[in-house]
Amino acid sequence: MKRVFLIVLDSCGAGEAPDAALFGDHDCHTLKRISQSDKFRCENVCKLGLSAMDGQDYLPPVSRHTGAVCRLRERSAGKDTTIGHWEIGGIVSPSPMPTYPDGFPDEIIDEFKKQTGRGVLCNKPFSGTEVIKLLGEEHMKTGDLIVYTSADSVFQIAAHEDVVPLETLYEYCRIARKILTGRHAVGRVIARPFIGEPGNFTRTANRHDFSLLPPRKTVLDALKEEGKTVYAIGKINDIFAGQGITEKVYTHGNTEGMQLTLEALDRDFEGLCFTNLVDFDSLYGHRQDIDGYAAAFAEFDAWLPTFTEKMRPDDVLMITADHGCDPGDSHTDHSREYVPLLIYGKNIKPVNLGTRYGFCDIAASIAEYLGSPYRGDGVSFMRQILKPSSDEKRLCAAAFDAMSRSYSPYSGYKVGAAVLCSDGTVYSGCNIENASYTPTVCAERTAIFKAVSEGRRDFAMLAVCGGKNGEISGLFPPCGVCRQVMAEFCKPDMPVLLMRGKQSFDRSSLGELLPGSFTPSALKKR
Repeated sequence: MKRVFLIVLDSCGAGEAPDAALFGDHDCHTLKRISQSDKFRCENVCKLGLSAMDGQDYLPPVSRHTGAVCRLRERSAGKDTTIGHWEIGGIVSPSPMPTYPDGFPDEIIDEFKKQTGRGVLCNKPFSGTEVIKLLGEEHMKTGDLIVYTSADSVFQIAAHEDVVPLETLYEYCRIARKILTGRHAVGRVIARPFIGEPGNFTRTANRHDFSLLPPRKTVLDALKEEGKTVYAIGKINDIFAGQGITEKVYTHGNTEGMQLTLEALDRDFEGLCFTNLVDFDSLYGHRQDIDGYAAAFAEFDAWLPTFTEKMRPDDVLMITADHGCDPGDSHTDHSREYVPLLIYGKNIKPVNLGTRYGFCDIAASIAEYLGSPYRGDGVSFMRQILKPSSDEKRLCAAAFDAMSRSYSPYSGYKVGAAVLCSDGTVYSGCNIENASYTPTVCAERTAIFKAVSEGRRDFAMLAVCGGKNGEISGLFPPCGVCRQVMAEFCKPDMPVLLMRGKQSFDRSSLGELLPGSFTPSALKKR
């Protein structure tokens, strides 16, 4: 039973992106900034591979990391939570969401006041903690709602819990969400409740986000449609507006989020557990609290071994971020940065994938690992990081053994193939040439025909290798005739292993080798 645990360290950027200046950012590097604090600890994430990632040479090196690692550059036109998570989920957003550096237009505010029956204070970009310090007392006296925004695409409503009950505040957010459509369709409407007395106001953990619906299908939708679990922890359900979620639980901070993710390891499910740890961003990044951010990172680092030690053999852990929020740069807003990606599991090879363009590769890779055809806008890296399974090793050994029996006096190229049936039975074959060439049969057809002649149709995997002098030399993909035969008897998602060595290979699928194939179903349509 395969499970993926995807943890987003909200805003934990890994260095200034090449296009950061277009987003008003410079000298931003969230991870490097917090590493300068004496509260910072990173021993366990570095063991997974963080210090081996591109651009992180300021971190202490390790002799050998245990996970796969890469740095991701965002393709979408934004640096906010919604667009970042959508891209992680498989959707690239080529156009930015609307922002309001001068506040929201009268047409929006007037309609909001009309539908809520309350006045509005502020209506400007503002720090959330500063705006309640400045206007909290007036709000308590008048009942007017504090409406503010930021550099992100957000409409935020702050209200004291004694003045506006939580459910009423949430209803006001729903009203705003319905008003903010078309060219004013901001990414999120956010409830920002607070408590306390003038001079001592505190925001509570009852924040709630009301997001836009994703414009297209995400990997969450695909997995849910396929009957798999999508368990959302933290604000994931809000970010995706509930789409593609089979079960959700909200949290009141990083510590609770980590605990719930740890508890999810004890559950039996096939699919995705998707966690957002928001404190990095909301409590420390936006508030320019370097030491607080560093201490929160140290808490996660200390928690990590507890999680990895409990993982099951087929579990995969992915740790990433959705944008940056450098707590030591020149502003309090998000920053346009690369993000880290660490991948760990008993079946994951400790490789460095360098820098990849697109958070969406995460979605494509999760889908491939969980057996979903979904790829979204991404390209899967899963084949590059998976260790060979016992079936793959056995199949490769059978193909290599069959290669030695090849009859190929004319071309000199010996080819071996092996096909795996669903019950674990393996049939192998080699290429058999003929002086007139036309009767020559490839190794793949030999193996498949042997199996079919024994009454088998349930093929689960194919391996192919070839070369001269008994050594594998390069890839030997199936010829067109063999691909057509495979289309007759094999499913499009059947894995095909093109061997580079006795136990090394490139993974693909029949569907990728033979797109738009002519199958028996095509004859039925005529």
